[in-house]
Amino acid sequence: MRRFKECTVAVFSTLLLILCMAAQADEAALPDVELSAQEEAEVEAMVLPVPDAWIGDFDGMREYRLVRVLVPYSRTFFSVNRGRQQGISYEFGKALETWLNKTHPYERKSLQWRVLFIPVARNELMPKLLEGVGDIAAGGLTITEGRLQTVDFAEPFASGIREAVITGPGSKPLSKIEDLAGREVMVRASSSYFEHLINLNKTFKERGLEPINVTPADENLESEDLLEMVNAGLIGTTVVDRYIAEAWSPLYTEMQIHDEFYIHEGSQFAWAIRKGSPLLKKELAAFVKLHKVGTGFGNSLRNKYVKNSKRVLNATSEEEMKKFQAMVGLFQKHAGTYAFDHLMLMAQGFQESQLNQSARSPRGAVGVMQLLPSTATDPAVGIHGVDKSADKNIEAGSKYMRLLADKYLNDPELTPLNKTLMTFAAYNAGPGNLRKFRRLAEKSGLNPNVWFGNVEHTAARIVGRETVDYVGNIYKYYVAYKLAAKKTGNAR
Repeated sequence: MRRFKECTVAVFSTLLLILCMAAQADEAALPDVELSAQEEAEVEAMVLPVPDAWIGDFDGMREYRLVRVLVPYSRTFFSVNRGRQQGISYEFGKALETWLNKTHPYERKSLQWRVLFIPVARNELMPKLLEGVGDIAAGGLTITEGRLQTVDFAEPFASGIREAVITGPGSKPLSKIEDLAGREVMVRASSSYFEHLINLNKTFKERGLEPINVTPADENLESEDLLEMVNAGLIGTTVVDRYIAEAWSPLYTEMQIHDEFYIHEGSQFAWAIRKGSPLLKKELAAFVKLHKVGTGFGNSLRNKYVKNSKRVLNATSEEEMKKFQAMVGLFQKHAGTYAFDHLMLMAQGFQESQLNQSARSPRGAVGVMQLLPSTATDPAVGIHGVDKSADKNIEAGSKYMRLLADKYLNDPELTPLNKTLMTFAAYNAGPGNLRKFRRLAEKSGLNPNVWFGNVEHTAARIVGRETVDYVGNIYKYYVAYKLAAKKTGNAR
């Protein structure tokens, strides 16, 4: 009996040790919530100084040898890829820096003018300019009467800009502007396109025509994002400046630029500056004269920034909607269990595998949610059979998403949308990198609780465009799924 008790104690001791080791392994499977000292140092090394808010004219900028340019994140105008800045606004800004050092040199050659780019969300461009966070707001801004009420503009880089209608594959033909009557056109409400379409509707009403269904696009979507969605057939029609559509046309070959008519002609795009800045306006006039579109410099930028990033696909085509209908019940079930929007998780599943349970990656990820079987069977997730069952695969992906969200994004200041977007980033780049993204955003004067226009900037600096494109594509699919659900009256 004593020997039996000793054996029993030994067995239970061994089991207890194994359970403790398993628990430790479970805790070690994911990095700590807080950054290590080494990781903090890595982030600190990437922090760029953000000057204090200041309001003044060119004479004050000369004193500080600094011009601050506010820019929104945009593949056309400004982006960062592993620390390398690029885009049309970046090129114009660096040209301004060179020009200032030539035309306004300091006696001491060690003193040089600097142009500092400060990324902000597009809807924060004007407020931040007025608050003195920047001296110039850039990003393809069109001069409009509404904007002139609050800010001034430098001389335009381009004039005679035409706002063109862009349609996707399978769209009804357009030959005249009246063909837009009753048609859905998606543009951002903050854009000049929206303003001009509303004015066009007034004309249509006077003529007894059916109004254009002007649908506000998500403000997180840039013009090139809407072009990408039109090209993929996710949305039917949009309006953009023709030069932007032309620049992206080699990449987005399925979209059609309509030159039969234009929504508006004669627009100008320029840098916005604060009112009461006559000295800065005078200097920028001299600079723009040598660098605007039509000069050698201006023309050299054409098409330079059209890169073949991972394009979105048509998640709402007839074939793909059959997959949607087959899987939506599973996503509703598991998204409900783990407190996610099921359309968000479906959009992630489409980005990962096009909702294909048979998908396999070279790195061993399997199924709809492209999970490693080892991740799914880890005690923290504890789900087997993800390689064979779409149900198990979606359950494991949903549970892992919840694990990441609860451990690394347990912050009451995060909105549900931003919490989900950052969880996608952790799913793609790893939670360790997500911590770095947010810490660098905080130290760089960006909002660590907002993905678009903020944390996405620092993600691109640290790991490049992959995670930015990953989250961005999921969001585009989500918007498309919501539109499809709205049109059919339900999500099934």
